[in-house]
Amino acid sequence: MKKNMEQSINKPAAYSKRWSALFLLCTAQFIVIMDTSIIGVALPAIKADLGYSQSGLQWIFNAYVIAFGGFLLLGGRLSDLFGARKVFMWGFAILSAASLLAGVAWSEAALNTGRALQGLGSALIAPAALTLVLSKFTDPKELNKALGFWGASAAAGGSAGVFLGGAITEWLSWHWVFLINIPIGLAVLLYSRSLLFKGSTQKGKVDVTGAILATAALVFAVYGIVSAEGAGWKSLQTIGLLALSLLLFVIFFVIQKQKKEPLVPLTIFKVPNLSSGNLVMALLAAAWIPLWFFLNLYLQQMLNYSAFNSGLALLPMTIAIMFLMVGVTGKLVAKLGFKTNLIAGLVVLAASLLLFSTIPADGTFLVNVLPASLLGALGMSLAYIPGTIASMSGAKPEETGLASGLVNTSYQVGSALGLAIIVAISAAKTNAVKTAGAPDMAALNAGFQTAFFSAAVICVIAAIIAFFSVKTLKN
Repeated sequence: MKKNMEQSINKPAAYSKRWSALFLLCTAQFIVIMDTSIIGVALPAIKADLGYSQSGLQWIFNAYVIAFGGFLLLGGRLSDLFGARKVFMWGFAILSAASLLAGVAWSEAALNTGRALQGLGSALIAPAALTLVLSKFTDPKELNKALGFWGASAAAGGSAGVFLGGAITEWLSWHWVFLINIPIGLAVLLYSRSLLFKGSTQKGKVDVTGAILATAALVFAVYGIVSAEGAGWKSLQTIGLLALSLLLFVIFFVIQKQKKEPLVPLTIFKVPNLSSGNLVMALLAAAWIPLWFFLNLYLQQMLNYSAFNSGLALLPMTIAIMFLMVGVTGKLVAKLGFKTNLIAGLVVLAASLLLFSTIPADGTFLVNVLPASLLGALGMSLAYIPGTIASMSGAKPEETGLASGLVNTSYQVGSALGLAIIVAISAAKTNAVKTAGAPDMAALNAGFQTAFFSAAVICVIAAIIAFFSVKTLKN
Protein backbone atom coordinates (compact mmCIF):
# COMPACT_ATOMS: atom_id res chain seq x y z
CA MET A 1 0.00 0.00 0.00
CA LYS A 2 2.71 2.42 1.04
CA LYS A 3 4.83 1.77 -2.03
CA ASN A 4 2.01 2.00 -4.55
CA MET A 5 0.32 5.06 -3.10
CA GLU A 6 3.42 7.21 -2.84
CA GLN A 7 3.57 9.97 -5.44
CA SER A 8 5.96 12.87 -5.77
CA ILE A 9 4.62 16.21 -4.65
CA ASN A 10 5.75 18.81 -7.17
CA LYS A 11 4.18 21.78 -5.40
CA PRO A 12 5.26 22.09 -1.73
CA ALA A 13 2.80 24.94 -1.13
CA ALA A 14 -0.07 22.75 -2.22
CA TYR A 15 1.23 19.87 -0.11
CA SER A 16 1.46 22.09 2.96
CA LYS A 17 -2.25 22.72 2.54
CA ARG A 18 -3.04 19.01 2.38
CA TRP A 19 -5.44 19.03 5.33
CA SER A 20 -7.33 22.00 3.90
CA ALA A 21 -7.33 20.23 0.55
CA LEU A 22 -8.61 17.08 2.27
CA PHE A 23 -11.50 19.07 3.74
CA LEU A 24 -12.42 20.27 0.25
CA LEU A 25 -12.15 16.76 -1.20
CA CYS A 26 -14.18 15.27 1.64
CA THR A 27 -16.82 17.90 0.99
CA ALA A 28 -16.90 16.70 -2.61
CA GLN A 29 -17.25 13.08 -1.49
CA PHE A 30 -19.97 14.11 0.95
CA ILE A 31 -21.96 15.77 -1.83
CA VAL A 32 -21.52 12.90 -4.29
CA ILE A 33 -22.77 10.31 -1.81
CA MET A 34 -25.39 12.62 -0.32
CA ASP A 35 -27.01 12.86 -3.73
CA THR A 36 -27.73 9.12 -3.59
CA SER A 37 -29.59 9.40 -0.29
CA ILE A 38 -30.99 12.90 0.07
CA ILE A 39 -33.96 12.03 -2.11
CA GLY A 40 -34.99 9.11 0.18
CA VAL A 41 -37.33 10.96 2.54
CA ALA A 42 -38.48 13.28 -0.26
CA LEU A 43 -39.85 10.40 -2.34
CA PRO A 44 -43.44 10.60 -1.05
CA ALA A 45 -43.57 14.35 -1.76
CA ILE A 46 -42.07 13.90 -5.23
CA LYS A 47 -44.52 11.07 -5.94
CA ALA A 48 -47.48 13.25 -5.01
CA ASP A 49 -46.21 16.24 -6.99
CA LEU A 50 -44.99 14.59 -10.20
CA GLY A 51 -47.16 11.47 -10.28
CA TYR A 52 -44.54 8.73 -9.99
CA SER A 53 -45.72 5.16 -9.45
CA GLN A 54 -44.49 3.26 -6.38
CA SER A 55 -42.09 1.15 -8.46
CA GLY A 56 -41.11 4.12 -10.61
CA LEU A 57 -39.78 6.00 -7.58
CA GLN A 58 -36.58 3.98 -7.57
CA TRP A 59 -35.64 5.54 -10.91
CA ILE A 60 -35.02 8.82 -9.09
CA PHE A 61 -32.25 6.89 -7.37
CA ASN A 62 -31.28 4.62 -10.25
CA ALA A 63 -31.05 7.39 -12.87
CA TYR A 64 -28.28 8.88 -10.72
CA VAL A 65 -26.39 5.73 -9.78
CA ILE A 66 -26.58 4.18 -13.27
CA ALA A 67 -24.98 7.23 -14.87
CA PHE A 68 -22.61 7.51 -11.92
CA GLY A 69 -21.56 3.87 -12.09
CA GLY A 70 -21.53 3.72 -15.88
CA PHE A 71 -19.22 6.70 -16.40
CA LEU A 72 -16.90 6.26 -13.41
CA LEU A 73 -14.40 4.30 -15.47
CA LEU A 74 -14.34 7.14 -17.97
CA GLY A 75 -13.89 9.59 -15.10
CA GLY A 76 -10.93 7.63 -13.77
CA ARG A 77 -9.35 7.45 -17.22
CA LEU A 78 -9.86 11.17 -17.84
CA SER A 79 -8.29 11.89 -14.46
CA ASP A 80 -5.16 9.95 -15.43
CA LEU A 81 -4.97 11.61 -18.86
CA PHE A 82 -5.81 15.26 -18.16
CA GLY A 83 -5.01 15.67 -14.48
CA ALA A 84 -7.19 15.03 -11.45
CA ARG A 85 -7.85 18.69 -10.60
CA LYS A 86 -9.14 19.58 -14.06
CA VAL A 87 -11.50 16.60 -14.20
CA PHE A 88 -12.60 17.27 -10.61
CA MET A 89 -13.63 20.80 -11.59
CA TRP A 90 -15.35 19.65 -14.80
CA GLY A 91 -17.41 17.30 -12.66
CA PHE A 92 -18.56 20.00 -10.27
CA ALA A 93 -19.53 22.30 -13.13
CA ILE A 94 -21.73 19.54 -14.60
CA LEU A 95 -23.13 18.58 -11.19
CA SER A 96 -24.13 22.16 -10.40
CA ALA A 97 -25.90 22.65 -13.74
CA ALA A 98 -27.66 19.28 -13.46
CA SER A 99 -28.82 20.11 -9.92
CA LEU A 100 -30.50 23.22 -11.29
CA LEU A 101 -32.40 21.11 -13.84
CA ALA A 102 -33.45 18.57 -11.20
CA GLY A 103 -34.46 21.33 -8.80
CA VAL A 104 -36.86 22.97 -11.26
CA ALA A 105 -38.09 19.66 -12.75
CA TRP A 106 -41.68 19.78 -14.01
CA SER A 107 -42.10 16.11 -14.93
CA GLU A 108 -40.75 12.62 -14.32
CA ALA A 109 -38.64 12.82 -17.48
CA ALA A 110 -37.11 16.16 -16.50
CA LEU A 111 -36.23 14.98 -13.00
CA ASN A 112 -34.80 11.66 -14.18
CA THR A 113 -32.72 13.51 -16.80
CA GLY A 114 -31.39 15.92 -14.19
CA ARG A 115 -30.54 13.02 -11.92
CA ALA A 116 -28.69 11.21 -14.72
CA LEU A 117 -26.64 14.33 -15.46
CA GLN A 118 -25.89 14.67 -11.75
CA GLY A 119 -24.57 11.12 -11.93
CA LEU A 120 -22.33 12.03 -14.87
CA GLY A 121 -20.85 14.96 -12.96
CA SER A 122 -20.28 12.79 -9.90
CA ALA A 123 -18.60 10.15 -12.08
CA LEU A 124 -15.94 12.71 -12.93
CA ILE A 125 -15.63 13.98 -9.37
CA ALA A 126 -15.28 10.73 -7.38
CA PRO A 127 -12.21 9.06 -8.95
CA ALA A 128 -10.42 12.39 -9.36
CA ALA A 129 -11.06 13.29 -5.73
CA LEU A 130 -9.81 9.93 -4.42
CA THR A 131 -6.70 10.22 -6.62
CA LEU A 132 -6.03 13.66 -5.15
CA VAL A 133 -6.42 12.33 -1.60
CA LEU A 134 -3.97 9.49 -2.21
CA SER A 135 -1.44 11.82 -3.85
CA LYS A 136 -1.29 14.17 -0.86
CA PHE A 137 -0.66 11.68 1.94
CA THR A 138 2.44 9.51 1.60
CA ASP A 139 2.98 8.69 5.27
CA PRO A 140 1.02 5.47 6.10
CA LYS A 141 -0.32 6.86 9.40
CA GLU A 142 -1.45 10.09 7.77
CA LEU A 143 -2.93 8.14 4.87
CA ASN A 144 -4.98 5.92 7.18
CA LYS A 145 -6.22 9.01 9.01
CA ALA A 146 -7.03 10.78 5.74
CA LEU A 147 -8.89 7.72 4.47
CA GLY A 148 -10.78 7.69 7.76
CA PHE A 149 -12.02 11.21 7.08
CA TRP A 150 -12.69 10.22 3.47
CA GLY A 151 -14.76 7.21 4.48
CA ALA A 152 -16.56 9.21 7.16
CA SER A 153 -17.51 11.87 4.64
CA ALA A 154 -18.98 9.19 2.37
CA ALA A 155 -20.93 7.53 5.16
CA ALA A 156 -21.96 10.90 6.58
CA GLY A 157 -23.11 11.98 3.14
CA GLY A 158 -25.28 8.90 2.87
CA SER A 159 -26.84 9.27 6.29
CA ALA A 160 -26.82 13.07 6.64
CA GLY A 161 -28.51 13.20 3.26
CA VAL A 162 -31.49 11.51 4.87
CA PHE A 163 -31.59 14.04 7.70
CA LEU A 164 -31.08 17.05 5.43
CA GLY A 165 -33.57 15.68 2.93
CA GLY A 166 -36.17 15.42 5.67
CA ALA A 167 -35.55 18.92 7.00
CA ILE A 168 -35.51 20.50 3.54
CA THR A 169 -38.60 18.63 2.34
CA GLU A 170 -40.61 19.53 5.43
CA TRP A 171 -39.52 23.15 5.85
CA LEU A 172 -38.97 24.19 2.23
CA SER A 173 -39.86 21.75 -0.58
CA TRP A 174 -38.42 18.70 -2.31
CA HIS A 175 -36.99 20.97 -5.04
CA TRP A 176 -34.34 22.20 -2.60
CA VAL A 177 -32.85 18.75 -2.02
CA PHE A 178 -31.30 19.31 -5.46
CA LEU A 179 -30.85 23.07 -5.46
CA ILE A 180 -28.71 22.89 -2.31
CA ASN A 181 -25.87 21.52 -4.46
CA ILE A 182 -25.51 24.74 -6.44
CA PRO A 183 -23.97 27.06 -3.81
CA ILE A 184 -21.80 24.23 -2.47
CA GLY A 185 -20.61 23.38 -5.96
CA LEU A 186 -19.72 26.99 -6.72
CA ALA A 187 -17.75 27.24 -3.45
CA VAL A 188 -15.80 24.06 -4.28
CA LEU A 189 -14.97 25.41 -7.75
CA LEU A 190 -13.83 28.70 -6.20
CA TYR A 191 -11.30 27.08 -3.85
CA SER A 192 -10.13 24.21 -6.06
CA ARG A 193 -7.36 26.11 -7.86
CA SER A 194 -5.77 27.41 -4.68
CA LEU A 195 -5.92 24.17 -2.68
CA LEU A 196 -5.44 21.45 -5.31
CA PHE A 197 -2.40 21.05 -7.52
CA LYS A 198 -2.88 19.84 -11.08
CA GLY A 199 -1.41 16.36 -10.66
CA SER A 200 0.30 14.28 -13.29
CA THR A 201 -1.01 13.79 -16.82
CA GLN A 202 -0.44 11.16 -19.47
CA LYS A 203 -0.58 10.95 -23.24
CA GLY A 204 -3.41 8.87 -24.62
CA LYS A 205 -6.89 8.72 -26.09
CA VAL A 206 -10.28 8.55 -24.42
CA ASP A 207 -12.31 5.39 -25.01
CA VAL A 208 -15.74 7.00 -25.25
CA THR A 209 -17.14 3.91 -26.99
CA GLY A 210 -16.21 1.77 -24.01
CA ALA A 211 -17.89 4.15 -21.59
CA ILE A 212 -21.11 4.19 -23.65
CA LEU A 213 -21.16 0.40 -23.94
CA ALA A 214 -20.62 -0.09 -20.20
CA THR A 215 -23.34 2.40 -19.30
CA ALA A 216 -25.84 0.99 -21.83
CA ALA A 217 -25.23 -2.55 -20.56
CA LEU A 218 -25.90 -1.43 -17.00
CA VAL A 219 -29.08 0.47 -17.96
CA PHE A 220 -30.57 -2.56 -19.73
CA ALA A 221 -29.64 -4.87 -16.84
CA VAL A 222 -31.26 -2.67 -14.19
CA TYR A 223 -34.33 -1.90 -16.29
CA GLY A 224 -34.79 -5.60 -17.06
CA ILE A 225 -34.73 -6.46 -13.35
CA VAL A 226 -36.98 -3.55 -12.33
CA SER A 227 -39.61 -4.26 -15.00
CA ALA A 228 -39.59 -8.01 -14.33
CA GLU A 229 -42.15 -7.57 -11.55
CA GLY A 230 -44.79 -6.44 -14.02
CA ALA A 231 -43.67 -8.26 -17.17
CA GLY A 232 -42.68 -11.52 -15.49
CA TRP A 233 -39.23 -13.06 -15.10
CA LYS A 234 -39.85 -15.50 -17.96
CA SER A 235 -41.31 -12.88 -20.31
CA LEU A 236 -39.72 -12.05 -23.65
CA GLN A 237 -39.15 -8.47 -22.45
CA THR A 238 -37.21 -9.45 -19.34
CA ILE A 239 -35.16 -12.15 -21.02
CA GLY A 240 -34.48 -9.88 -24.01
CA LEU A 241 -33.30 -6.95 -21.87
CA LEU A 242 -31.00 -9.11 -19.75
CA ALA A 243 -29.65 -10.86 -22.83
CA LEU A 244 -28.98 -7.51 -24.50
CA SER A 245 -27.17 -6.33 -21.37
CA LEU A 246 -25.00 -9.45 -21.37
CA LEU A 247 -24.24 -9.02 -25.08
CA LEU A 248 -23.16 -5.40 -24.56
CA PHE A 249 -20.88 -6.41 -21.68
CA VAL A 250 -19.31 -9.10 -23.88
CA ILE A 251 -18.78 -6.57 -26.69
CA PHE A 252 -17.30 -4.15 -24.17
CA PHE A 253 -14.70 -6.66 -22.96
CA VAL A 254 -13.86 -7.76 -26.50
CA ILE A 255 -13.24 -4.15 -27.52
CA GLN A 256 -11.19 -3.52 -24.38
CA LYS A 257 -8.99 -6.49 -25.24
CA GLN A 258 -8.40 -5.31 -28.82
CA LYS A 259 -7.91 -1.57 -28.30
CA LYS A 260 -4.44 -0.14 -27.87
CA GLU A 261 -5.73 2.42 -25.35
CA PRO A 262 -8.83 0.89 -23.79
CA LEU A 263 -10.99 2.41 -21.12
CA VAL A 264 -10.09 -0.53 -18.89
CA PRO A 265 -6.82 -2.31 -19.72
CA LEU A 266 -7.66 -5.90 -18.80
CA THR A 267 -4.17 -6.35 -17.36
CA ILE A 268 -5.24 -4.28 -14.38
CA PHE A 269 -7.29 -7.23 -13.17
CA LYS A 270 -3.99 -9.00 -12.48
CA VAL A 271 -3.40 -6.49 -9.66
CA PRO A 272 -3.63 -8.35 -6.33
CA ASN A 273 -7.01 -7.99 -4.59
CA LEU A 274 -8.45 -5.72 -7.29
CA SER A 275 -11.04 -8.19 -8.58
CA SER A 276 -12.00 -9.66 -5.21
CA GLY A 277 -11.94 -6.26 -3.49
CA ASN A 278 -14.20 -4.72 -6.11
CA LEU A 279 -16.63 -7.64 -5.91
CA VAL A 280 -16.83 -7.27 -2.13
CA MET A 281 -17.41 -3.51 -2.46
CA ALA A 282 -20.22 -4.14 -4.97
CA LEU A 283 -21.88 -6.57 -2.57
CA LEU A 284 -21.39 -4.19 0.36
CA ALA A 285 -23.25 -1.49 -1.58
CA ALA A 286 -25.92 -3.98 -2.67
CA ALA A 287 -26.70 -4.52 1.03
CA TRP A 288 -26.11 -1.05 2.44
CA ILE A 289 -28.13 1.07 -0.02
CA PRO A 290 -31.30 -1.08 0.24
CA LEU A 291 -30.98 -0.83 4.03
CA TRP A 292 -31.31 2.95 3.78
CA PHE A 293 -34.00 2.81 1.09
CA PHE A 294 -36.30 0.43 2.98
CA LEU A 295 -35.60 1.84 6.43
CA ASN A 296 -36.74 5.26 5.19
CA LEU A 297 -39.91 3.72 3.78
CA TYR A 298 -40.51 1.77 7.00
CA LEU A 299 -40.22 4.87 9.16
CA GLN A 300 -42.60 6.89 7.00
CA GLN A 301 -45.08 4.26 5.83
CA MET A 302 -45.23 1.98 8.90
CA LEU A 303 -44.40 4.28 11.81
CA ASN A 304 -45.97 7.34 10.14
CA TYR A 305 -42.93 9.53 10.70
CA SER A 306 -42.77 12.84 8.86
CA ALA A 307 -39.95 13.45 6.40
CA PHE A 308 -38.04 15.46 9.00
CA ASN A 309 -38.57 12.98 11.83
CA SER A 310 -37.52 10.14 9.57
CA GLY A 311 -34.22 11.86 8.94
CA LEU A 312 -33.85 12.70 12.62
CA ALA A 313 -34.39 9.06 13.55
CA LEU A 314 -31.30 8.10 11.54
CA LEU A 315 -29.08 10.86 12.93
CA PRO A 316 -27.56 8.60 15.65
CA MET A 317 -26.45 6.25 12.90
CA THR A 318 -24.80 9.14 11.07
CA ILE A 319 -22.93 10.34 14.15
CA ALA A 320 -21.80 6.80 15.01
CA ILE A 321 -20.40 6.22 11.52
CA MET A 322 -18.50 9.51 11.52
CA PHE A 323 -17.01 8.88 14.97
CA LEU A 324 -16.04 5.28 14.23
CA MET A 325 -14.49 5.91 10.81
CA VAL A 326 -12.44 8.90 11.92
CA GLY A 327 -11.44 7.74 15.40
CA VAL A 328 -11.45 3.95 15.31
CA THR A 329 -11.26 2.32 11.88
CA GLY A 330 -7.85 3.69 10.88
CA LYS A 331 -6.31 2.48 14.13
CA LEU A 332 -7.86 -0.96 13.75
CA VAL A 333 -6.63 -1.25 10.16
CA ALA A 334 -3.10 -0.34 11.27
CA LYS A 335 -3.25 -2.92 14.08
CA LEU A 336 -5.20 -5.81 12.54
CA GLY A 337 -4.95 -5.23 8.78
CA PHE A 338 -7.67 -4.46 6.27
CA LYS A 339 -8.81 -8.07 5.70
CA THR A 340 -9.74 -8.78 9.33
CA ASN A 341 -11.62 -5.52 9.65
CA LEU A 342 -13.39 -6.04 6.33
CA ILE A 343 -14.70 -9.47 7.29
CA ALA A 344 -15.71 -8.36 10.78
CA GLY A 345 -17.58 -5.36 9.35
CA LEU A 346 -19.52 -7.49 6.87
CA VAL A 347 -20.53 -9.96 9.58
CA VAL A 348 -21.68 -7.19 11.92
CA LEU A 349 -23.64 -5.49 9.13
CA ALA A 350 -25.30 -8.83 8.32
CA ALA A 351 -26.33 -9.14 11.97
CA SER A 352 -27.86 -5.65 11.83
CA LEU A 353 -29.87 -6.55 8.73
CA LEU A 354 -31.08 -9.78 10.33
CA LEU A 355 -32.41 -7.73 13.25
CA PHE A 356 -34.21 -5.45 10.81
CA SER A 357 -35.67 -8.50 9.05
CA THR A 358 -37.73 -9.23 12.18
CA ILE A 359 -39.03 -5.69 12.53
CA PRO A 360 -42.79 -5.66 13.29
CA ALA A 361 -45.38 -3.47 11.60
CA ASP A 362 -46.11 -1.77 14.94
CA GLY A 363 -42.47 -1.43 15.97
CA THR A 364 -40.91 1.43 17.92
CA PHE A 365 -37.80 3.51 17.33
CA LEU A 366 -36.06 2.70 20.62
CA VAL A 367 -36.62 -1.05 20.45
CA ASN A 368 -36.66 -1.93 16.75
CA VAL A 369 -34.76 0.81 14.91
CA LEU A 370 -32.06 2.38 17.10
CA PRO A 371 -30.16 -0.77 18.22
CA ALA A 372 -30.09 -2.35 14.76
CA SER A 373 -29.12 0.94 13.11
CA LEU A 374 -26.18 1.48 15.50
CA LEU A 375 -25.03 -2.09 14.86
CA GLY A 376 -25.25 -1.36 11.14
CA ALA A 377 -23.16 1.79 11.64
CA LEU A 378 -20.46 -0.29 13.32
CA GLY A 379 -20.48 -2.83 10.50
CA MET A 380 -20.26 -0.24 7.75
CA SER A 381 -17.50 1.62 9.60
CA LEU A 382 -15.40 -1.52 9.83
CA ALA A 383 -15.99 -2.60 6.23
CA TYR A 384 -15.99 0.47 3.96
CA ILE A 385 -12.43 1.79 4.33
CA PRO A 386 -10.78 -1.66 4.43
CA GLY A 387 -12.77 -2.58 1.32
CA THR A 388 -11.48 0.51 -0.47
CA ILE A 389 -7.90 -0.20 0.64
CA ALA A 390 -8.14 -3.84 -0.47
CA SER A 391 -9.39 -2.81 -3.91
CA MET A 392 -6.56 -0.31 -4.49
CA SER A 393 -3.66 -1.62 -2.43
CA GLY A 394 -1.89 -3.30 -5.35
CA ALA A 395 -2.34 -0.55 -7.94
CA LYS A 396 0.64 1.34 -9.35
CA PRO A 397 0.71 5.16 -9.05
CA GLU A 398 -0.12 5.59 -12.74
CA GLU A 399 -3.11 3.26 -12.30
CA THR A 400 -4.58 5.10 -9.31
CA GLY A 401 -7.20 6.99 -11.31
CA LEU A 402 -8.41 3.84 -13.05
CA ALA A 403 -8.34 1.80 -9.84
CA SER A 404 -10.34 4.46 -7.98
CA GLY A 405 -12.76 4.56 -10.91
CA LEU A 406 -13.16 0.80 -10.69
CA VAL A 407 -13.83 0.70 -6.96
CA ASN A 408 -16.33 3.56 -7.22
CA THR A 409 -17.93 1.83 -10.21
CA SER A 410 -18.24 -1.43 -8.32
CA TYR A 411 -19.88 0.35 -5.40
CA GLN A 412 -22.37 2.23 -7.57
CA VAL A 413 -23.15 -0.76 -9.81
CA GLY A 414 -23.73 -2.80 -6.66
CA SER A 415 -26.01 -0.04 -5.38
CA ALA A 416 -28.12 0.06 -8.54
CA LEU A 417 -28.39 -3.67 -9.17
CA GLY A 418 -28.74 -4.52 -5.49
CA LEU A 419 -31.57 -2.06 -5.01
CA ALA A 420 -33.30 -3.15 -8.23
CA ILE A 421 -33.14 -6.84 -7.27
CA ILE A 422 -34.20 -6.34 -3.66
CA VAL A 423 -37.04 -3.98 -4.64
CA ALA A 424 -38.30 -6.69 -7.01
CA ILE A 425 -38.02 -9.37 -4.30
CA SER A 426 -39.73 -7.13 -1.74
CA ALA A 427 -42.58 -6.27 -4.11
CA ALA A 428 -43.11 -9.93 -4.99
CA LYS A 429 -43.33 -10.81 -1.29
CA THR A 430 -45.77 -7.98 -0.61
CA ASN A 431 -48.00 -9.04 -3.50
CA ALA A 432 -47.90 -12.69 -2.44
CA VAL A 433 -48.89 -11.88 1.16
CA LYS A 434 -51.59 -9.49 -0.02
CA THR A 435 -52.97 -12.12 -2.41
CA ALA A 436 -53.14 -14.55 0.51
CA GLY A 437 -55.58 -12.18 2.20
CA ALA A 438 -53.36 -10.26 4.62
CA PRO A 439 -54.07 -6.57 5.32
CA ASP A 440 -52.20 -4.05 3.17
CA MET A 441 -49.93 -2.83 5.98
CA ALA A 442 -49.00 -6.37 7.02
CA ALA A 443 -48.21 -7.24 3.42
CA LEU A 444 -46.09 -4.11 3.02
CA ASN A 445 -44.13 -4.88 6.18
CA ALA A 446 -43.57 -8.46 5.04
CA GLY A 447 -41.95 -6.99 1.93
CA PHE A 448 -39.72 -4.80 4.07
CA GLN A 449 -38.66 -7.77 6.22
CA THR A 450 -37.80 -9.79 3.12
CA ALA A 451 -35.76 -6.90 1.75
CA PHE A 452 -33.66 -6.69 4.93
CA PHE A 453 -33.17 -10.47 5.02
CA SER A 454 -32.06 -10.49 1.36
CA ALA A 455 -29.52 -7.75 2.11
CA ALA A 456 -28.21 -9.80 5.06
CA VAL A 457 -27.65 -12.78 2.77
CA ILE A 458 -25.66 -10.54 0.41
CA CYS A 459 -23.46 -9.44 3.34
CA VAL A 460 -22.75 -13.03 4.34
CA ILE A 461 -21.77 -13.88 0.76
CA ALA A 462 -19.44 -10.85 0.70
CA ALA A 463 -17.81 -11.96 3.97
CA ILE A 464 -17.20 -15.45 2.58
CA ILE A 465 -15.62 -14.03 -0.59
CA ALA A 466 -13.43 -11.70 1.47
CA PHE A 467 -12.29 -14.57 3.69
CA PHE A 468 -11.20 -16.80 0.82
CA SER A 469 -10.15 -14.28 -1.88
CA VAL A 470 -8.79 -11.09 -0.31
CA LYS A 471 -5.07 -11.36 0.44
CA THR A 472 -3.10 -9.43 3.02
CA LEU A 473 -0.40 -7.50 1.17
CA LYS A 474 2.89 -6.40 2.70
CA ASN A 475 4.01 -2.79 2.30
